[in-house]
Amino acid sequence: MRGSRGPRQPGGGKQIAGPRHKFARQRRHKPPSPLAGEGGERPEARLRASATRYGREPGEGYPAERTQKATPHPAAPRSARSGRPLPQGERVNSGIQAHNAVQTATVSPDESGMRVDRFLEARFPGLSFSHIQRVIRKGELRVDGKRTQAKNRLVAGQSVRIPPFKLDAPKPQEAGGEAGERDRAFLRSITLYEDADVLVLNKPMGLAVQGGSGTTRHLDGLLEALRDAHGQRPRLVHRLDKDTAGCLIVAKTRFAAAALAKTFRSRSARKIYWALVAGVPRPRQGRISTFLAKEEREEDSFMRIAEHGEEGASHAVTYYAVVETAGPALAWVSLKPVTGRTHQLRAHLAHINHPIVGDPKYFTRENWELPGGMQSKLHLVARRIVVPHPRGGLIDVSAPLPPHMQQSWNLLGLDATRYDPIVEAPEE
Repeated sequence: MRGSRGPRQPGGGKQIAGPRHKFARQRRHKPPSPLAGEGGERPEARLRASATRYGREPGEGYPAERTQKATPHPAAPRSARSGRPLPQGERVNSGIQAHNAVQTATVSPDESGMRVDRFLEARFPGLSFSHIQRVIRKGELRVDGKRTQAKNRLVAGQSVRIPPFKLDAPKPQEAGGEAGERDRAFLRSITLYEDADVLVLNKPMGLAVQGGSGTTRHLDGLLEALRDAHGQRPRLVHRLDKDTAGCLIVAKTRFAAAALAKTFRSRSARKIYWALVAGVPRPRQGRISTFLAKEEREEDSFMRIAEHGEEGASHAVTYYAVVETAGPALAWVSLKPVTGRTHQLRAHLAHINHPIVGDPKYFTRENWELPGGMQSKLHLVARRIVVPHPRGGLIDVSAPLPPHMQQSWNLLGLDATRYDPIVEAPEE
């Protein structure tokens, strides 16, 4: 990015100043991403071209509040919603239950690129999240004879040793049961987009994406209600923090799960978040680049700024832009994460001393009071997501503000239809 590079921040991170009105950056040549247009034009050009498709001239962008480009969730049966036949060999064997002997499975081409924990979940749908994590953590599951981690990716042809299960696999919910129908109705109520391969949900604040210690109700568990007659159920392909609301993509087929996993892994997904922060960041547009490492406490953990080369530290990059302010005390900030580290946006905004309002973990400003009428909840929403569809084209979906943020926007007089300058930010 052209412009002066700001002073090095404590802990080895840098907040790099950007131009006042527009993001710009000197870029080294690299192959175009799947979101690039013909000829591999620069991201700025792609975004301006996208704006033109929405009826605006190049450079004008598009309003921050807009209807989703993707087709709204229909009520028609799946076959009526998509003219594309499902590929062969996608069915999951739902009849596999707990076993008392070691099994060896070979990773199929369709399963190539899957995380180890997702592979086990797909092969044994009844196993709980905690059971899967425990088996992997203890080294009972091996890949090509070696210990592995839940986050590692599998390659077609690898041999996976699956240990005996100590507990019987829990039975899935009855398709016609009262609880299952209730869960299906809830999922329908938060669906932003759906087709034969993909489901985009508007995850509510406070709903965990996956289970864990003390978490009994979570989105991954609710998806069990959508298991079809062939035993196939929707799969998570990325995550949001429990208290972050907004767009969450779910794959409905194994084919879509593999394609979307590669999309997120290659950083071809474009994500935009909105947040309300304490104070007004200076400069109003910029880039935050730090290393983050996880630090464990007695009953909790958080991400801290780390030094380059420190064990367990990962590089994290975030672009930000101030959209509108409410005096000097509060600012509506739009964010585009380049990397996807745990708590990245929350830790980065706290690092530049503009923590997100209502953040119980990273808000450490002293002598700061929440304005009257606002709820002390995390003011962060996954506003928009744009990803290549597994079968071609783009999925482009926006989520509305969650109720507590809409209340704050109304109270502060913020205009959610304002132009969002983050669309001009680079993709890397």
